[in-house]
Amino acid sequence: MRLYLYVAALAGLALPAMAQEVPIQQTIQRQLDAFNARDIGKAWTYASPNIKGIFGTPDQFGEMVEKVYPMVWRHDAVRMLELRTVAGNLWQRVMITDAGGRTYLLDYMMVETAEGWQINAVQLLPQQGVGA
Repeated sequence: MRLYLYVAALAGLALPAMAQEVPIQQTIQRQLDAFNARDIGKAWTYASPNIKGIFGTPDQFGEMVEKVYPMVWRHDAVRMLELRTVAGNLWQRVMITDAGGRTYLLDYMMVETAEGWQINAVQLLPQQGVGA
């Protein structure tokens, strides 16, 4: 009986994150699709108020993504990995393969706003197995 309660408690802790997983992943995928279509205005709608405050305009935001995150700007494949809570924030890990066949891992920090889930930060993770 104790094992059942323990498993039920663990499942209960995971349910809130799991319930958010689909809309979070949809938000990220829609922004990635907008970048691939060069619809910067649409991609901008998935950025959080914080990101919008930093970049000011969709054009400045698009220029940054093109230069800093070329694998996001033009990608061939996207695979959603795990959704995690870190220091009270939800982070969605995403594997992106660019047009040249290189694979990257990115973490997307998500925030829930009145408009739904929005992207509040993106981190490009270090390449595994690189270096001496």
